[in-house]
Amino acid sequence: MKEYKIYVNGRFVTTETFLNVINPYNNKVFAKTYLAGRDELEYAIAGAESVKEEMQNLPSHRRYEILRQISDTIKEKRKDLAHVLAAESGKPLRYALGEIDRASQTFLVAAEESKRLPGGYISIDWTPKGEGKEGWIKYFPIGMVAGISPFNFPLNLAVHKIAPAIASGNTIILKPARSTPLSVLQLAKIIDKTTLPKGAVSILPMDRKAGNQLVTDERFKLLSFTGSPAVGWKMKKDAGKKKVLLELGGNAGVLIAESADINLAVEKCLVGSFAYSGQVCIHVQRIFVQKSVFEKFSTKFVRKAQKLKAGDPLDPGTEISVMIDEENAARVDEWVKEAVSNGAKILCGGKKSGTFFEPTVLTNTKPEMKVCALEIFGPVITLEKFSDFGEGLKSVNNSEFGLQAGVFTGRLNEMDRAFNELEVGGVILNDVPTFRVDHMPYGGVKNSGLGREGIRPAIFEMMEPKLLVKAKVKKGE
Repeated sequence: MKEYKIYVNGRFVTTETFLNVINPYNNKVFAKTYLAGRDELEYAIAGAESVKEEMQNLPSHRRYEILRQISDTIKEKRKDLAHVLAAESGKPLRYALGEIDRASQTFLVAAEESKRLPGGYISIDWTPKGEGKEGWIKYFPIGMVAGISPFNFPLNLAVHKIAPAIASGNTIILKPARSTPLSVLQLAKIIDKTTLPKGAVSILPMDRKAGNQLVTDERFKLLSFTGSPAVGWKMKKDAGKKKVLLELGGNAGVLIAESADINLAVEKCLVGSFAYSGQVCIHVQRIFVQKSVFEKFSTKFVRKAQKLKAGDPLDPGTEISVMIDEENAARVDEWVKEAVSNGAKILCGGKKSGTFFEPTVLTNTKPEMKVCALEIFGPVITLEKFSDFGEGLKSVNNSEFGLQAGVFTGRLNEMDRAFNELEVGGVILNDVPTFRVDHMPYGGVKNSGLGREGIRPAIFEMMEPKLLVKAKVKKGE
């Protein structure tokens, strides 16, 4: 059984508290790491504070070189990192490799953005009082960042907190999910080989008390959390005066109009619905299809869902594998049974075996059912009809969430209408809401969160603007 030490203030250390890491596919412990407590967190905070000024003054070319080195090394270690990630999360290898590639790209984008941090000139003489003056805006690092990342993208969602922190000259202490801490601890080894000041990044799986200190401790100037709405909004309430970024997921809707390319919609929705067993914040959960093409879409979609290859996540041919644990699989099973008992119909799937839940398609659902109203975070989708485009838009909007939505249509007026009327953070045309590239502004409205990720938006959040107003230099002076 392999041991992974935690990364505290530039050192790899152990603690008295073991954390066993379980492979969700075979339910066996295959590695161990350690939980940090109050002492380790205080050591990490002391280290971050000690290099605060050095990080703020780190030249852009140094930040670029460090971030670029991390990106290149991730690419070099792609296969090893993917195997660790697949083993700890149960994510099929094809998707694990994709996540490693995205993490490398995220650091590369951060490297580029570190060379063009925000700032600029502002005219002051728009009013008579400002005549003879001019303004300059410069952005300064906010200070120490607390990052809390989830299990479903254990490396790349951690990177979305670490990379912009480095690029903007901040220090960061990151708490990974207890179930999937290994790939980001592997990242710590890569970071440690760079010239980044020791203590600028600490990566600590934590016990509950230490983890809560990330939220309440005023020495942290920003909290970036990705996870469930119930936990996220409570953190915001408890966070005090610090800035808070929340990415809280949703129950993403897809609208398929009669003018859509149905074959394209089927292929895209298949991946968006069942990749990583639906354990994705922008997983396709609710599909609304115009009546005239409903049968055509549903027949093809269900047939292909039934043919997905299930198996060991480390098998390159596996398309769908297990969920993260028995508890979540049982929850999904309960929600599906509850829907069926209230009139929903199973078109395919619906059965649980240990941590595996079959790709499942439900119809005849009602908006108040948990499988529709809440974030199922499992391989289950609902499939319903709509009459006209406006009704379809209202169906997608009938949700407490608003992260991203997908719209399949061949009509420009419907594309424009969807963009203007859908209550979401992102509208993806002729693709699924699961689409994301790592430099785009990413986040939601309503119960889906607060603020935006994507490297440049995160950099803005991690810096504070300061205005300088001065007299213009007159000609000849």
